[in-house]
Amino acid sequence: MHGTFFYIGLGAGLAAACGLRPFLPLLLAGALGSAHALGVGFGHDSFDFLQSAWWLVTVAVLLVLSYLAQLRAGLSPLAAPGRPTPLSSALTGIACGAGALLFAGTLSAHHDAWWPGIVGGLAAALLAQAAAGPVIAGARTRLTDRASREALTVYLDAAAVVVALLVALLHPLGYVALAVLAWFLLRRRRRAGERYAGLRILGR
Repeated sequence: MHGTFFYIGLGAGLAAACGLRPFLPLLLAGALGSAHALGVGFGHDSFDFLQSAWWLVTVAVLLVLSYLAQLRAGLSPLAAPGRPTPLSSALTGIACGAGALLFAGTLSAHHDAWWPGIVGGLAAALLAQAAAGPVIAGARTRLTDRASREALTVYLDAAAVVVALLVALLHPLGYVALAVLAWFLLRRRRRAGERYAGLRILGR
């Protein structure tokens, strides 16, 4: 698959996957890039570090540290709206940065201007966080069993890597991922607005 349309879809989809959870999409994209597989690549330009061994080891270490901070230190990786935790704030920054890098690196590797990928990657990652983050954080607060709460992070990692893999296999699925996330976000906000309106009516 060739052409700017396809590579924008790839970059946007990888960035959205990072918005869900950044580490496994970064590892998958780097591994595919180093193997020159499925049209994913970051070589021969300023973004070639994304497929280098030292970068992939660093990402893997950060993944392990994030789980240790969650399990041993008891830090929540997902914060309720308006109540960020140190770990959730760090993961938000990593996710946005990872999305921007993967989108920009994808465009640059295929001889397109890289800087729109920074903007697009940030937007895609933030969209994914806005759509999925509050839902998972709410589920985490409702679960009383700790094992079930911590398992949510595993499910989110799995979802992120599945999205990244599907987009790598078929680049235009990146557009589909963005559309689904936007639809889910609008639907959730519409329901929240309806509940708020209902509460106002009952309070009169």
